[in-house]
Amino acid sequence: MGTMMAVKQYVNVFKLRIGVVITLAALGGMAITPGASLSSWQVLILSLAVMMASAAAGAFNQYFECDIDAKMARTEKRPFVNGFFEHSPKWLVIIGLMLAVAVTSAAFAFNAMTALNIFLGAFTYAIVYTAWLKRRTWLNIVFGGLAGSFAVLAGAAAVDPSFGPLPWLLALVLFLWTPPHFWSLAIVIREQYAAAGVPMLPVVKGDKKAARIILGHTILLVLVSLLPVFYGLGWIYLAGALLGGSYFLMKSVQLLHNPTKETAMANFVASLVQFTVLMVALMLEINFGT
Repeated sequence: MGTMMAVKQYVNVFKLRIGVVITLAALGGMAITPGASLSSWQVLILSLAVMMASAAAGAFNQYFECDIDAKMARTEKRPFVNGFFEHSPKWLVIIGLMLAVAVTSAAFAFNAMTALNIFLGAFTYAIVYTAWLKRRTWLNIVFGGLAGSFAVLAGAAAVDPSFGPLPWLLALVLFLWTPPHFWSLAIVIREQYAAAGVPMLPVVKGDKKAARIILGHTILLVLVSLLPVFYGLGWIYLAGALLGGSYFLMKSVQLLHNPTKETAMANFVASLVQFTVLMVALMLEINFGT
């Protein structure tokens, strides 16, 4: 029980669930970029570097937001709040070393462009989103979404530092996906954000207007997700983009008509379904498409 609890706390403090999504984004950028295939060890290094940088940014997020986390039921059991980890400056050293190892290993294994994008992804989430914007504006997560976009570009740069339009389009998809995904969850826990003084979209604009903005973002996201078809991707990708996108749109429309916590959570889940289906379709297209 003690070991499992410790594992859970480490998974929590480093936000490894988000790290998996970020790593998948990097692998998607790698797969979609024309060029010589990376070796197995290069794929492993890329995955570990992106995951480590994401983990460093996630740990900084929890370190910096310890006061906010203590005020929210969703986050009050995080390890810096419950005392499992001491809220000590030594964590800043650990976080800095993790990021340095991730960026340096990417620079040696690949190139400076890969390392730069890995660094920018972590910097965007830790500093731009967490430290500069989260407590100041409801637009925080709009810019925070760039973290996933930089992961896509890091994966693309590992194959070809002068990557073409496809990685940029996938990066744009990640940028547009993050806000409706996160805002849907923010509707579910709006009262908690309000109590903590965090100006998330539903807190500032209300659930109804937030639902309209979410639908607008989702429409734009789905349209942009179809554009790679015009740059060489085939019917497998198109089917995945249409299938996942249609489901996300349907749930977003339901949220607009009935902006409750239940429909918001359903839309949050739909965003995960859309992302998963799109990435699976992308991988299938790259490996089995014509």
